Amino acid sequence: MSDGYQYFDIILFAMVAAFLVLRLRSVLGRRTGSEKPPPENLMARFGLKPGTPATATDKTDNVVTLPQREAPAAEIIPPAPGGQAAAGIAQIRSVDPGFDAGHFLQGAKGAFEIIVGAFARGDTATLRPLLSDEVYDRFSEAIRHRLDAKETHETTLIAIKSAEIEAAELNGRTAFVTAKFQSDQVNVTRAADGTVIEGEPDHVVEKTDFWTFARNTRSQDPNWLLVATRSA
Repeated sequence: MSDGYQYFDIILFAMVAAFLVLRLRSVLGRRTGSEKPPPENLMARFGLKPGTPATATDKTDNVVTLPQREAPAAEIIPPAPGGQAAAGIAQIRSVDPGFDAGHFLQGAKGAFEIIVGAFARGDTATLRPLLSDEVYDRFSEAIRHRLDAKETHETTLIAIKSAEIEAAELNGRTAFVTAKFQSDQVNVTRAADGTVIEGEPDHVVEKTDFWTFARNTRSQDPNWLLVATRSA
Protein backbone atom coordinates (compact mmCIF):
# COMPACT_ATOMS: atom_id res chain seq x y z
CA MET A 1 0.00 0.00 0.00
CA SER A 2 2.84 2.42 0.89
CA ASP A 3 4.37 1.82 -2.53
CA GLY A 4 1.11 2.90 -4.13
CA TYR A 5 1.07 6.13 -2.14
CA GLN A 6 4.69 6.84 -3.12
CA TYR A 7 3.84 6.28 -6.77
CA PHE A 8 0.84 8.64 -6.45
CA ASP A 9 3.08 11.30 -4.82
CA ILE A 10 5.55 11.12 -7.70
CA ILE A 11 2.77 11.64 -10.25
CA LEU A 12 1.37 14.56 -8.23
CA PHE A 13 4.76 16.28 -7.97
CA ALA A 14 5.34 15.82 -11.72
CA MET A 15 1.98 17.43 -12.49
CA VAL A 16 2.76 20.38 -10.21
CA ALA A 17 6.19 20.84 -11.82
CA ALA A 18 4.71 20.73 -15.32
CA PHE A 19 2.10 23.32 -14.31
CA LEU A 20 4.80 25.66 -12.94
CA VAL A 21 6.89 25.34 -16.12
CA LEU A 22 3.89 26.22 -18.28
CA ARG A 23 3.10 29.22 -16.09
CA LEU A 24 6.67 30.49 -16.31
CA ARG A 25 6.72 30.14 -20.08
CA SER A 26 3.45 32.04 -20.40
CA VAL A 27 4.74 34.89 -18.21
CA LEU A 28 8.33 35.17 -19.48
CA GLY A 29 7.78 34.08 -23.04
CA ARG A 30 10.14 32.03 -25.16
CA ARG A 31 13.03 33.11 -27.37
CA THR A 32 12.49 31.88 -30.91
CA GLY A 33 15.68 33.27 -32.43
CA SER A 34 13.74 35.75 -34.57
CA GLU A 35 13.41 38.55 -32.04
CA LYS A 36 14.53 41.96 -33.20
CA PRO A 37 17.57 43.31 -31.37
CA PRO A 38 16.97 46.36 -29.19
CA PRO A 39 17.15 49.49 -31.34
CA GLU A 40 20.43 51.40 -31.08
CA ASN A 41 20.37 55.14 -30.68
CA LEU A 42 22.47 55.75 -33.75
CA MET A 43 22.50 59.44 -33.12
CA ALA A 44 23.92 59.19 -29.58
CA ARG A 45 24.88 62.58 -28.13
CA PHE A 46 26.04 64.06 -31.42
CA GLY A 47 23.77 62.23 -33.78
CA LEU A 48 25.66 59.14 -34.87
CA LYS A 49 27.54 56.14 -33.65
CA PRO A 50 30.96 55.61 -35.32
CA GLY A 51 31.93 52.29 -36.74
CA THR A 52 30.47 51.86 -40.23
CA PRO A 53 32.62 50.10 -42.84
CA ALA A 54 35.14 52.38 -44.47
CA THR A 55 34.63 50.99 -47.99
CA ALA A 56 31.32 51.63 -49.70
CA THR A 57 30.09 51.40 -53.28
CA ASP A 58 26.84 51.52 -55.22
CA LYS A 59 27.24 47.79 -55.85
CA THR A 60 28.87 45.37 -53.45
CA ASP A 61 30.80 43.66 -56.27
CA ASN A 62 32.70 46.84 -57.10
CA VAL A 63 34.64 47.25 -53.87
CA VAL A 64 38.14 48.64 -54.14
CA THR A 65 40.63 46.23 -52.64
CA LEU A 66 43.69 47.72 -51.01
CA PRO A 67 46.45 46.18 -48.89
CA GLN A 68 45.20 45.61 -45.36
CA ARG A 69 46.70 47.91 -42.78
CA GLU A 70 45.60 49.28 -39.46
CA ALA A 71 44.35 52.85 -39.83
CA PRO A 72 45.74 55.26 -37.23
CA ALA A 73 43.27 56.94 -34.93
CA ALA A 74 42.25 60.40 -36.01
CA GLU A 75 43.95 63.23 -34.16
CA ILE A 76 41.31 65.28 -32.35
CA ILE A 77 42.66 68.83 -32.35
CA PRO A 78 41.24 71.11 -29.62
CA PRO A 79 40.35 74.70 -30.57
CA ALA A 80 43.05 77.26 -29.92
CA PRO A 81 42.34 79.40 -26.84
CA GLY A 82 41.24 82.89 -27.74
CA GLY A 83 40.43 82.02 -31.34
CA GLN A 84 37.14 82.47 -33.16
CA ALA A 85 36.22 78.81 -32.69
CA ALA A 86 36.83 78.99 -28.94
CA ALA A 87 34.68 82.11 -28.66
CA GLY A 88 31.88 80.45 -30.60
CA ILE A 89 32.08 77.35 -28.44
CA ALA A 90 31.78 79.55 -25.34
CA GLN A 91 28.63 81.09 -26.84
CA ILE A 92 27.13 77.66 -27.46
CA ARG A 93 28.02 76.47 -23.96
CA SER A 94 26.28 79.52 -22.48
CA VAL A 95 22.95 78.10 -23.69
CA ASP A 96 23.93 74.42 -23.83
CA PRO A 97 26.28 73.69 -20.91
CA GLY A 98 26.47 70.03 -21.94
CA PHE A 99 28.24 70.84 -25.22
CA ASP A 100 31.74 69.35 -25.29
CA ALA A 101 34.07 70.01 -28.22
CA GLY A 102 35.87 66.68 -27.90
CA HIS A 103 32.66 64.66 -27.82
CA PHE A 104 31.30 66.67 -30.72
CA LEU A 105 34.35 65.91 -32.86
CA GLN A 106 34.15 62.20 -32.08
CA GLY A 107 30.53 62.21 -33.19
CA ALA A 108 31.30 64.36 -36.22
CA LYS A 109 34.01 61.92 -37.25
CA GLY A 110 31.51 59.07 -37.05
CA ALA A 111 29.02 61.12 -39.07
CA PHE A 112 31.68 61.77 -41.71
CA GLU A 113 32.36 58.04 -42.08
CA ILE A 114 28.68 57.10 -42.31
CA ILE A 115 27.64 59.89 -44.69
CA VAL A 116 30.58 59.34 -47.05
CA GLY A 117 29.80 55.63 -47.17
CA ALA A 118 26.04 56.11 -47.62
CA PHE A 119 26.58 58.62 -50.44
CA ALA A 120 28.86 56.20 -52.29
CA ARG A 121 26.31 53.39 -51.90
CA GLY A 122 23.46 55.64 -52.96
CA ASP A 123 21.77 54.95 -49.62
CA THR A 124 19.35 57.86 -49.36
CA ALA A 125 17.46 56.23 -46.47
CA THR A 126 20.56 56.52 -44.27
CA LEU A 127 21.32 60.03 -45.48
CA ARG A 128 17.83 61.51 -44.97
CA PRO A 129 17.83 61.92 -41.15
CA LEU A 130 21.42 63.17 -41.07
CA LEU A 131 21.22 66.03 -43.57
CA SER A 132 19.38 69.31 -43.84
CA ASP A 133 16.82 69.53 -46.65
CA GLU A 134 19.16 71.54 -48.86
CA VAL A 135 22.13 69.18 -48.45
CA TYR A 136 19.91 66.10 -48.83
CA ASP A 137 18.45 67.44 -52.09
CA ARG A 138 21.95 68.05 -53.42
CA PHE A 139 23.22 64.61 -52.42
CA SER A 140 20.15 62.75 -53.68
CA GLU A 141 20.29 64.61 -57.00
CA ALA A 142 23.90 63.49 -57.48
CA ILE A 143 22.87 59.91 -56.66
CA ARG A 144 19.97 60.06 -59.15
CA HIS A 145 22.33 61.38 -61.80
CA ARG A 146 24.65 58.41 -61.23
CA LEU A 147 21.77 55.96 -61.46
CA ASP A 148 20.45 57.53 -64.66
CA ALA A 149 23.92 57.32 -66.20
CA LYS A 150 24.29 53.72 -64.90
CA GLU A 151 27.49 54.73 -63.15
CA THR A 152 28.81 53.44 -59.84
CA HIS A 153 30.91 55.32 -57.34
CA GLU A 154 33.45 53.66 -55.08
CA THR A 155 34.87 55.29 -51.98
CA THR A 156 37.52 53.73 -49.79
CA LEU A 157 38.11 55.82 -46.68
CA ILE A 158 41.64 54.79 -45.76
CA ALA A 159 41.89 56.96 -42.66
CA ILE A 160 40.64 60.15 -41.07
CA LYS A 161 43.94 61.68 -40.04
CA SER A 162 42.64 64.64 -38.06
CA ALA A 163 39.46 66.38 -37.00
CA GLU A 164 39.18 69.86 -35.53
CA ILE A 165 36.61 72.59 -35.04
CA GLU A 166 37.29 75.25 -37.62
CA ALA A 167 34.50 77.64 -36.60
CA ALA A 168 31.57 77.85 -34.21
CA GLU A 169 28.80 80.35 -33.60
CA LEU A 170 25.41 80.77 -32.02
CA ASN A 171 22.84 82.43 -34.28
CA GLY A 172 19.67 82.96 -32.32
CA ARG A 173 18.69 79.53 -31.03
CA THR A 174 20.77 77.62 -33.54
CA ALA A 175 24.34 76.48 -32.94
CA PHE A 176 26.58 76.10 -35.99
CA VAL A 177 29.86 74.18 -35.78
CA THR A 178 32.19 73.64 -38.72
CA ALA A 179 34.50 70.62 -38.48
CA LYS A 180 37.63 70.27 -40.60
CA PHE A 181 38.53 66.71 -41.61
CA GLN A 182 41.77 65.61 -43.21
CA SER A 183 41.48 62.14 -44.68
CA ASP A 184 43.08 59.71 -47.10
CA GLN A 185 40.63 58.33 -49.65
CA VAL A 186 40.38 56.41 -52.89
CA ASN A 187 37.48 57.61 -55.07
CA VAL A 188 36.59 55.98 -58.38
CA THR A 189 33.61 56.41 -60.70
CA ARG A 190 32.92 53.63 -63.19
CA ALA A 191 30.71 53.38 -66.26
CA ALA A 192 28.14 50.63 -66.67
CA ASP A 193 30.74 48.35 -68.29
CA GLY A 194 33.13 48.80 -65.36
CA THR A 195 35.59 51.13 -67.07
CA VAL A 196 36.99 53.93 -64.92
CA ILE A 197 35.74 57.34 -65.98
CA GLU A 198 37.03 59.33 -63.00
CA GLY A 199 39.65 58.70 -60.31
CA GLU A 200 42.35 56.06 -59.98
CA PRO A 201 41.67 52.74 -58.20
CA ASP A 202 45.21 52.45 -56.82
CA HIS A 203 45.83 56.11 -55.97
CA VAL A 204 45.26 57.47 -52.48
CA VAL A 205 44.31 61.14 -52.33
CA GLU A 206 44.54 63.37 -49.28
CA LYS A 207 41.35 65.39 -48.90
CA THR A 208 40.44 68.33 -46.69
CA ASP A 209 36.73 68.76 -46.06
CA PHE A 210 34.83 71.37 -44.08
CA TRP A 211 31.43 70.21 -42.86
CA THR A 212 29.06 72.49 -40.98
CA PHE A 213 26.57 70.98 -38.53
CA ALA A 214 23.64 72.77 -36.91
CA ARG A 215 21.34 72.14 -33.96
CA ASN A 216 18.52 74.04 -32.28
CA THR A 217 19.84 74.46 -28.73
CA ARG A 218 16.32 74.73 -27.29
CA SER A 219 15.20 71.48 -28.82
CA GLN A 220 15.02 68.29 -26.78
CA ASP A 221 16.43 66.49 -29.81
CA PRO A 222 20.22 66.20 -29.35
CA ASN A 223 20.88 65.48 -33.03
CA TRP A 224 23.02 67.66 -35.25
CA LEU A 225 22.29 67.98 -38.98
CA LEU A 226 24.84 68.47 -41.73
CA VAL A 227 23.88 71.81 -43.30
CA ALA A 228 26.87 72.65 -45.55
CA THR A 229 29.92 71.01 -47.11
CA ARG A 230 32.97 72.24 -48.97
CA SER A 231 36.41 70.93 -49.86
CA ALA A 232 39.73 72.74 -49.93
